[in-house]
Amino acid sequence: MQVEELMTSSIQCCNPGDSLERAAEIMWASDCGCVPVCETDGDSRAIGVVTDRDICMCALFQGKPLRELRVSEAMAREVVSVRPNDSLESAERAMQDARIRRLPVIDAQGSLVGILSLSDIAREAARQQTSPRRGVTETEVNETLAAICQPNSGALIAGV
Repeated sequence: MQVEELMTSSIQCCNPGDSLERAAEIMWASDCGCVPVCETDGDSRAIGVVTDRDICMCALFQGKPLRELRVSEAMAREVVSVRPNDSLESAERAMQDARIRRLPVIDAQGSLVGILSLSDIAREAARQQTSPRRGVTETEVNETLAAICQPNSGALIAGV
Protein backbone atom coordinates (compact mmCIF):
# COMPACT_ATOMS: atom_id res chain seq x y z
CA MET A 1 0.00 0.00 0.00
CA GLN A 2 1.25 3.48 -0.85
CA VAL A 3 1.13 6.75 1.08
CA GLU A 4 -1.20 8.39 -1.47
CA GLU A 5 -3.89 5.82 -0.65
CA LEU A 6 -4.17 7.04 2.96
CA MET A 7 -2.86 10.60 3.03
CA THR A 8 -5.11 13.57 3.66
CA SER A 9 -4.90 15.80 0.61
CA SER A 10 -7.09 18.69 1.77
CA ILE A 11 -4.62 20.43 4.05
CA GLN A 12 -4.10 23.94 5.29
CA CYS A 13 -0.72 25.65 5.53
CA CYS A 14 0.52 28.64 7.42
CA ASN A 15 3.42 31.01 6.74
CA PRO A 16 6.45 31.60 8.99
CA GLY A 17 5.27 35.18 9.58
CA ASP A 18 1.77 34.17 10.68
CA SER A 19 0.94 34.45 14.36
CA LEU A 20 0.75 31.33 16.46
CA GLU A 21 -2.84 32.35 17.06
CA ARG A 22 -3.47 31.90 13.31
CA ALA A 23 -1.78 28.48 13.33
CA ALA A 24 -3.91 27.43 16.31
CA GLU A 25 -7.05 28.64 14.51
CA ILE A 26 -6.13 26.52 11.48
CA MET A 27 -5.65 23.48 13.71
CA TRP A 28 -8.96 24.07 15.45
CA ALA A 29 -10.90 24.54 12.20
CA SER A 30 -9.21 21.53 10.57
CA ASP A 31 -9.39 19.30 13.67
CA CYS A 32 -5.69 18.51 13.48
CA GLY A 33 -2.62 18.92 15.66
CA CYS A 34 -0.08 19.86 13.01
CA VAL A 35 0.17 22.42 10.23
CA PRO A 36 2.85 22.51 7.54
CA VAL A 37 4.63 25.84 7.20
CA CYS A 38 5.01 26.92 3.58
CA GLU A 39 6.93 29.64 1.77
CA THR A 40 5.41 33.10 1.99
CA ASP A 41 5.70 33.73 -1.76
CA GLY A 42 2.68 31.58 -2.61
CA ASP A 43 4.75 28.46 -3.25
CA SER A 44 3.45 25.30 -1.61
CA ARG A 45 6.94 24.12 -0.65
CA ALA A 46 7.01 23.03 3.00
CA ILE A 47 9.82 24.69 4.95
CA GLY A 48 8.71 23.58 8.40
CA VAL A 49 6.01 22.10 10.56
CA VAL A 50 4.30 23.48 13.65
CA THR A 51 2.38 21.30 16.12
CA ASP A 52 -0.04 22.09 18.90
CA ARG A 53 2.70 21.17 21.36
CA ASP A 54 5.15 23.56 19.66
CA ILE A 55 2.61 26.36 20.09
CA CYS A 56 2.05 25.59 23.78
CA MET A 57 5.75 25.35 24.60
CA CYS A 58 6.61 28.56 22.72
CA ALA A 59 3.85 30.48 24.53
CA LEU A 60 4.94 29.07 27.89
CA PHE A 61 8.62 29.89 27.51
CA GLN A 62 8.13 33.26 25.78
CA GLY A 63 5.42 34.34 28.22
CA LYS A 64 3.48 36.14 25.48
CA PRO A 65 0.02 35.75 23.96
CA LEU A 66 -0.19 33.69 20.77
CA ARG A 67 -1.09 36.73 18.67
CA GLU A 68 2.33 38.24 19.52
CA LEU A 69 4.35 35.16 18.59
CA ARG A 70 5.28 34.14 15.04
CA VAL A 71 5.11 30.63 13.61
CA SER A 72 8.83 30.95 12.79
CA GLU A 73 9.56 31.07 16.54
CA ALA A 74 7.95 27.69 17.21
CA MET A 75 8.15 25.63 14.02
CA ALA A 76 10.41 22.67 13.44
CA ARG A 77 12.65 23.59 10.52
CA GLU A 78 13.72 20.07 9.64
CA VAL A 79 10.96 18.64 7.47
CA VAL A 80 10.85 14.86 7.41
CA SER A 81 8.59 13.98 4.50
CA VAL A 82 7.50 11.18 2.20
CA ARG A 83 6.39 10.97 -1.43
CA PRO A 84 2.91 9.87 -2.53
CA ASN A 85 4.26 6.65 -4.07
CA ASP A 86 6.31 5.66 -1.00
CA SER A 87 5.18 2.53 0.84
CA LEU A 88 3.44 2.72 4.19
CA GLU A 89 6.32 0.69 5.61
CA SER A 90 8.84 3.36 4.62
CA ALA A 91 6.54 6.06 6.04
CA GLU A 92 6.35 4.19 9.34
CA ARG A 93 10.14 3.86 9.41
CA ALA A 94 10.46 7.61 8.85
CA MET A 95 8.04 8.25 11.72
CA GLN A 96 9.96 5.88 13.97
CA ASP A 97 13.37 7.33 13.10
CA ALA A 98 12.27 10.95 13.52
CA ARG A 99 9.92 10.17 16.43
CA ILE A 100 7.01 12.02 14.82
CA ARG A 101 3.34 11.18 14.27
CA ARG A 102 2.73 13.12 11.06
CA LEU A 103 4.56 13.38 7.75
CA PRO A 104 4.10 15.99 5.04
CA VAL A 105 3.70 14.35 1.63
CA ILE A 106 5.77 16.08 -1.06
CA ASP A 107 5.59 15.57 -4.83
CA ALA A 108 8.58 15.34 -7.19
CA GLN A 109 8.69 19.14 -7.54
CA GLY A 110 8.86 19.57 -3.75
CA SER A 111 5.30 20.85 -3.43
CA LEU A 112 3.14 19.84 -0.51
CA VAL A 113 0.34 17.51 -1.66
CA GLY A 114 -0.86 16.00 1.59
CA ILE A 115 -0.12 14.81 5.08
CA LEU A 116 0.01 11.28 6.47
CA SER A 117 -0.57 10.66 10.17
CA LEU A 118 -0.06 7.65 12.36
CA SER A 119 -3.82 7.86 12.98
CA ASP A 120 -4.41 7.34 9.24
CA ILE A 121 -2.27 4.21 9.34
CA ALA A 122 -3.90 2.92 12.55
CA ARG A 123 -7.40 3.30 11.09
CA GLU A 124 -6.30 1.39 8.00
CA ALA A 125 -4.81 -1.40 10.14
CA ALA A 126 -8.12 -1.71 12.00
CA ARG A 127 -10.06 -1.85 8.70
CA GLN A 128 -7.74 -4.51 7.34
CA GLN A 129 -8.19 -6.90 10.24
CA THR A 130 -10.95 -8.64 8.32
CA SER A 131 -9.57 -8.01 4.86
CA PRO A 132 -7.65 -10.58 2.81
CA ARG A 133 -5.45 -7.71 1.54
CA ARG A 134 -3.43 -6.75 4.59
CA GLY A 135 -1.05 -3.88 3.86
CA VAL A 136 -0.41 -2.80 7.44
CA THR A 137 -0.89 -4.59 10.73
CA GLU A 138 -1.83 -3.41 14.18
CA THR A 139 1.49 -4.80 15.41
CA GLU A 140 3.37 -2.52 13.01
CA VAL A 141 1.35 0.48 14.19
CA ASN A 142 2.06 -0.44 17.82
CA GLU A 143 5.79 -0.69 17.07
CA THR A 144 5.75 2.71 15.38
CA LEU A 145 3.89 4.32 18.27
CA ALA A 146 6.26 2.74 20.80
CA ALA A 147 9.28 4.09 18.90
CA ILE A 148 7.78 7.58 18.70
CA CYS A 149 6.92 7.62 22.39
CA GLN A 150 10.41 6.74 23.64
CA PRO A 151 11.36 9.50 26.11
CA ASN A 152 14.26 11.75 25.23
CA SER A 153 17.33 10.93 27.28
CA GLY A 154 17.43 14.53 28.49
CA ALA A 155 13.70 14.84 29.19
CA LEU A 156 12.54 15.81 32.66
CA ILE A 157 10.28 13.30 34.35
CA ALA A 158 7.64 14.66 36.72
CA GLY A 159 7.94 13.41 40.27
CA VAL A 160 11.58 12.32 39.95
